[in-house]
Amino acid sequence: MMLPWLSLTSVAFLLLLHCKLCVGIGAPRSLANIPIVQQGGQLIGTSNSSAPNEFGITPVTLADDGSYYIVLEAGPITFRATIDTGSADSWLVSTACTTTTCMEVPRYPLQYDSPTFVSVNNNASVFNISYADSTAASGFIARETIQISNVTAPNQAIGLVTDSNVTLVDEISGILGLGFPRLSEIYASTANATPFFATLASQGLLEYPIFGLSLTRNTTGTLAIGAVDVSVVQNVSNIVWNEVVPFSPIGTQTNTSGYFYWSIYMTGFSVNGTNLTPIPTYPTLTGNSSIALLDVGTTGIYGPYQDVTRLYSLISGSRLVDESGQWVIPCTSSATISFTFGDNNTFVLQPTDYIIGPAVGNPSLCLSWPRALPPSSDGVDWQLGTPFLRTVYSVWSYGIDDKEPPMIGLYAKSNASATVESPTVVSAFLSSISATVATTLPNYVLATPSYTAPPYTFNTSVPATFGEIVPSELATSTYAPILISPTTVNASALPKVYDAYTLTYTNAKGQFVTSTYHVSDPSTALGVPPGWSGAHALGIPYFGLGTSLFITVTTAVWILS
Repeated sequence: MMLPWLSLTSVAFLLLLHCKLCVGIGAPRSLANIPIVQQGGQLIGTSNSSAPNEFGITPVTLADDGSYYIVLEAGPITFRATIDTGSADSWLVSTACTTTTCMEVPRYPLQYDSPTFVSVNNNASVFNISYADSTAASGFIARETIQISNVTAPNQAIGLVTDSNVTLVDEISGILGLGFPRLSEIYASTANATPFFATLASQGLLEYPIFGLSLTRNTTGTLAIGAVDVSVVQNVSNIVWNEVVPFSPIGTQTNTSGYFYWSIYMTGFSVNGTNLTPIPTYPTLTGNSSIALLDVGTTGIYGPYQDVTRLYSLISGSRLVDESGQWVIPCTSSATISFTFGDNNTFVLQPTDYIIGPAVGNPSLCLSWPRALPPSSDGVDWQLGTPFLRTVYSVWSYGIDDKEPPMIGLYAKSNASATVESPTVVSAFLSSISATVATTLPNYVLATPSYTAPPYTFNTSVPATFGEIVPSELATSTYAPILISPTTVNASALPKVYDAYTLTYTNAKGQFVTSTYHVSDPSTALGVPPGWSGAHALGIPYFGLGTSLFITVTTAVWILS
């Protein structure tokens, strides 16, 4: 694309404006370096370079294993990392890890002298983390600057992995944990080592201590940090807010209650509008309420047997087919499944949202979410992963010390009263994504197992009160509260960011041309410091100085109009 003709004076002005927009944010990586926010119904280009607080937006991509990843920078080195709200620690595999899983992805080069790397205890502070699928990673704790979009966490404590059997695909090099500090192994063992988002929130580095997630089945999702993506959320007043559930401490970890998981109370679920009330595993310990964990790191939906069994009893032809708690339903089912939180805040899943796919040996039967699990000692009964989170735009508000509890906002992407998908639509969808599951189902009926709940994990001698406002571990109290309670929300005050920008110019024929582009990751070598050879580049577009100048032209028009 050629630059339109401009006068020398215009070029000088625009170059000056371009430089001012880039101060403090380095070379252009994506549009997030020049956030576009919605104010007063108009798009206005703006820069936070002169302000202490920041927000940004970056693409979120669906990986082959069903997880979602973003691109971040550790020091000057670019990596892909899986985003996970169910864990708090962030880590990257290093060149010291030579297991098969590590050798297949870009690794943090320990031989490189990163200008922002800081050793912790001479690299002798051990990092260990394990996951529910029995995989684990280990290494040492270090500090490095972590940047996503134009948002930077300086001196961030991370794990650099030297041994791992965690399966990594699509050149993903690690995990970005977005959970609370009490869930962090690094925070528990290292002084002043809060998780990534806690660092941003506690140091007041964001416009507001929130992040927003839009998940799709391709590369068009977004992670907005410090703001809400208004290209997805058409009306921020329609976001439904739910207070996060606090927990008592574990053992003698501390003598105060606080926030552990991104979890909220589920008050109901239904099939085709037939409502059921959840049965909590620990009714006397959880206020007779069922707790649901919202987790972008979980690629399914899971619930307790006492609820999942009742749910499938409302879908004709369903049956339990595996000891793992897997159910199947007729592939021709057009049932809708709904989940309700708080006071009748209901979100509906269509069949293509929860059907996994037909079994090869039984093509008329489809594996389905939710899957049933034995009782968990932490009292979390439901895990709502990506099949649910794809149906909503989710806003994760970290809370403010002494002022505001953490909350999760949910914005339905489709109308709850939308037409139910027909079997033909479902069949076409499953075919389009090649969703057939390589399994043959048993030709007999499995008995539903029964379990005894294990001892409760948390120390209930220190009570946790729903909606409690804690004095520490959240965002700095210098923030003014916007989300005081689910019903006391100043939605218009939420920072807003847009994931697209428009370029307008005059072509050689004197015609005005307008094009719209969406944010994209930089075409930067993964795992290779700048200037190194052997770079393995991302196969995605790069918007360099020329495009940045185009953006500046459009930004100038917005600012001056």
